[in-house]
Amino acid sequence: MSNIGLIIEERPADIGNFLVGRLLPFRGKRMVGPFIFIDHMGPAKMNDTQNMDIGPHPHIGLSTLTYLFEGSMMHRDSLGTAVEIQPGAVNWMTAGKGIVHSERTPDYLRHSEKMMHGLQIWVALPKELEMMEPEFFHVDKEALPVWEEDAVQYKLVAGEAFGKKSPVPVYSKLFMLEIKSSTRQLISIGRHLFGEAGLYILEGAVESDDGNVYGPKQILVAKDTSLCSFTIHPNTTVYIFGGEPFAEERFIYWNFVASSVERIEAAKQQWMRQQFPTIPGETGYIPLPQTASNVKLKG
Repeated sequence: MSNIGLIIEERPADIGNFLVGRLLPFRGKRMVGPFIFIDHMGPAKMNDTQNMDIGPHPHIGLSTLTYLFEGSMMHRDSLGTAVEIQPGAVNWMTAGKGIVHSERTPDYLRHSEKMMHGLQIWVALPKELEMMEPEFFHVDKEALPVWEEDAVQYKLVAGEAFGKKSPVPVYSKLFMLEIKSSTRQLISIGRHLFGEAGLYILEGAVESDDGNVYGPKQILVAKDTSLCSFTIHPNTTVYIFGGEPFAEERFIYWNFVASSVERIEAAKQQWMRQQFPTIPGETGYIPLPQTASNVKLKG
């Protein structure tokens, strides 16, 4: 991957009762294709009194993709969904005009030791779908396309690539691939990608054509997706994500994403007046933060 245009380092971010490593947005690259937000959760070991408890909070204008490596999370939302997500499965929630959800440690794990490790990803919706009805889909790990080439294992988490299509119902041209190798291999996949591409190193290392080696907790953003090639080191796992960027800019405030400031402001007022739908069985409420600001994002 000699066409590296940017290297993004994971930065610590406090999301309330959980510390994560934030990857996107980044001041030098706010979006990669339609991908607008990526948090790396953990790995965190929690004792029998520590639990994940992210109470009811709203989203607009995006789809969330939750993908766990270790641990378990209970998702509940204002559509009435109650689903436990486990490693390798995909939770895909499309907020559209507005949804509220919570993310908690399942009841049966709350009094035992457990791990939490995964990715929380936001994908912005196309402008014409920002006000669509909210949806939720859970895709079991067995349903995701997996294959092997030259002793390298591939998994298509979302979108389309390599002539394959993930069952996750995305709303724009995008891809998210998991690539694993136990041996040193040259990976050349530019012909299978499109738009913009970022490479996130979860574990191990990758090497560029000029001999530079990059390790975990970094995103490498390609200058030209068609030239995407790199050497993967033994026992390495990477995630390649991206797709066609949008023509319009996006604004982000807290959990809200939109192509206009007016839509963001309307959502803020709606949440403060508690006019979003509620989650059956939950009564909590996370107040709108007053320290956030409307940030203009451009890929």
